Amino acid sequence: MRILYLGDVVGRSGRDVVAGRLPRLRRELKLDFVICCGENAAHGFGITPRICDDFFNVGVDVLTTGNHAWDQREIIPHFAKESRLLRPINFPPGAPGAGLGVFSDARGRQVLVVQVMGRLFMDALDCPFRTLDQVIRPYRLGGNVAAIVVDFHAEATSEKQALAMAYDGRVSAVVCGHTHVPSADARVLPKGTAFQTDAGMCGDYTSVIGMKAPAAIDRFVRKGPGERLSPADGPGCLCGLLIETDDATGKARRVAPLRMGAGLAETGLPHWH
Repeated sequence: MRILYLGDVVGRSGRDVVAGRLPRLRRELKLDFVICCGENAAHGFGITPRICDDFFNVGVDVLTTGNHAWDQREIIPHFAKESRLLRPINFPPGAPGAGLGVFSDARGRQVLVVQVMGRLFMDALDCPFRTLDQVIRPYRLGGNVAAIVVDFHAEATSEKQALAMAYDGRVSAVVCGHTHVPSADARVLPKGTAFQTDAGMCGDYTSVIGMKAPAAIDRFVRKGPGERLSPADGPGCLCGLLIETDDATGKARRVAPLRMGAGLAETGLPHWH
């Protein structure tokens, strides 16, 4: 199975580069399943129902969010209506929506997608390690699910790498986001789990993590109130991680980072057969 994870989409620039490139990527890479983090898609803060539909219409199968899940008030009731929209599973009990789902690809293979959020330098939430252990227990790779993909939305590289190593061999992939900068460590871990510390963002990289630079710089220089942060609106770069799993075991066979568009060195498409 070929799975593409797309990093945090920031503003219109990010939405445009995903809409412009994903349909072709699905064809050329023969993608079976696409997961995309849309938590910054609505002008940099949150996501709306209309933007969700736009992503689904261009080939996204599941949308994840993160710490900006509730920034757009209109999305809150939408979580109960749209099973393909996830929020971190270790949010407190009673939070709207769900943090995991089992979805089918075009061939009927079952994919478990779980989103969990880190705690280091983040909000005080339930333990991501303990929560993940509880929720994946009923699922078996190569058995009742063909693949398990964990979206770990976290700040600290140490926490991301610790979670990936803890679940190596138990899930198909741990792909991380939140810092908006692609890391250079995409690999398959020793027991068969695909991993990247951060998949990067889909958006304008002539920016400060997707936001227009002057206002972001001013916050560091003056440490006082200033202009509201807004997404940079130049040409975007699509960043993500391509994962190929073994249908018999559910474990990852190979991975390839994707960077396509303006601002960063492009990777090109992997020549996988």
